Amino acid sequence: MDTTAIVFEEPGTLSVKQLALTSPDARDVVVETLFSGISTGTEKMLFEGSMPQFPGMGYPLVPGYESVATVIEAGPESGRRPGETVFVPGANCYTSAAGLFGATADRLVLPGDRTIPVHGDIAEDAVLLALAATAHRAVKRAQQPVEMIIGHGVLGRLIARVAIALGQTPPRVLEADPERRKGAAGYEVFSPDSDAAEAASCCTIDASGNPAALDGAIARLNRNGVLVLAGFYGERVSFAFPPAFMREVSVVLSAEFKPQDTTAVLDLVAGGRLSLEGLITHHAHPKEASQAYRTAFDDPSCLKMVIDWRKPS
Repeated sequence: MDTTAIVFEEPGTLSVKQLALTSPDARDVVVETLFSGISTGTEKMLFEGSMPQFPGMGYPLVPGYESVATVIEAGPESGRRPGETVFVPGANCYTSAAGLFGATADRLVLPGDRTIPVHGDIAEDAVLLALAATAHRAVKRAQQPVEMIIGHGVLGRLIARVAIALGQTPPRVLEADPERRKGAAGYEVFSPDSDAAEAASCCTIDASGNPAALDGAIARLNRNGVLVLAGFYGERVSFAFPPAFMREVSVVLSAEFKPQDTTAVLDLVAGGRLSLEGLITHHAHPKEASQAYRTAFDDPSCLKMVIDWRKPS
């Protein structure tokens, strides 16, 4: 069984090609992909070759951990049934390419218990499920109301939406790019140079992934304030010690989301308290992948690029 996959052959080189798939067993499902989101964090680092080494990482590799698919075959021990719409957070099912993430292909094989059923009505927006669960985990890791968010990309927007969905006062969001300040939903976005940005915070979440933002974030914290690092930092993270020392701040890392974060997000969406809408701004056919990835990585107007596998070739 073969699949059409997007492959990073080596840093800076992308192709769309046929790959052989591993054979499914009784615990596996075979799915046909509907949509795949492009990550502008980890996938950009994988494409550029700046990603820190992880077990199982190597080139050529299939990227992607934001796919939504339809189950077409379900093993007797998979816990799934044909026809279900599921979120796929990654797959490692290729005989000749690494699958560190591995979900950006038109057909995938993976254990049924790795898939997450989603309602067909939100199929396209469900590519955001991993980011929404990451946002939920960051808010929970704060262990107090979030007052400020740095970065108004998709993750920053979802952190703000999740905080509000959980009943918190709308946080202030700081964003340096004027284009990215648009599109707030129930909260306000400010330039880091504005007067509003100087107001103190008891809890700030950095969603920018920019280590240079941390000194400013710490300088705005109250005494005993909390800074949650929700982005992924491909380089060494450091900050000036005296301001952090004088405030006796806590720096908290928020890593991968847990199953309970995914469940909580789906419950918030189902209950009408959290919307995933309005964050997908661009679409592309798989044959347009090279340009699509450049747009996703370099165009500030592109919040989330989706590869649409449903379109005819």
